[in-house]
Amino acid sequence: MNNARTGQTDAYTLLLEAIDVGVFKPGDRLVESDLAERFGVSRTPIREALQRLETQSLLTRDGRSLIVASLSHNQMSELYVVRAELEGLAARLAARHATEEEVQVLRDMVQDDLKLMDDPSALARANRRFHKQIHLASHNRFLVGQLDLVHRSMALMATTSLAAQGRGEGAMEEHNAIVEAIAARNEDAAQQALRDHISVAYITRLKLDATSSEGGAS
Repeated sequence: MNNARTGQTDAYTLLLEAIDVGVFKPGDRLVESDLAERFGVSRTPIREALQRLETQSLLTRDGRSLIVASLSHNQMSELYVVRAELEGLAARLAARHATEEEVQVLRDMVQDDLKLMDDPSALARANRRFHKQIHLASHNRFLVGQLDLVHRSMALMATTSLAAQGRGEGAMEEHNAIVEAIAARNEDAAQQALRDHISVAYITRLKLDATSSEGGAS
């Protein structure tokens, strides 16, 4: 029984991570037998993991097949609204509750991430770790849980906004402003800095999407 539960958890985690890092992109068809072979697990935990991802709206039905879901323009807008509010709250609470060690970790992350400017994929992964660290520094388990759900849905965006020209440098400056506001215990500034950061990311993504759709219709 324990082995079955472990297999299910592992299969779910493997699939979720594969979607998160872009191995499987929106519109990709997921075949149970292929996934079992790819990840080296039996088909039963794969089937259960697929069902779980479908109930979380990360996968959708296309006839009898399951494909990685995509976000409509309106869904993306709604997601960014919720993300800005929850992330802003996390920064506010981090300014109130973060330990000195947690602040130092955030500062170190910003410095380390500056070395990744030429690798958007690596920078995107580092960006997720940075935001997760702020969530944890809020010391509010319920908020962390809600933000996990939001960031899970962010995986349905085919590209990272950090791939836009110059966005990496700007994002790192914004990250630094967030961290310094947290370090100064300035709750209002920390909340606003993170909300502004999400707003810029959203604008960047809208521009990326507009560019990628050019030429699709006359």
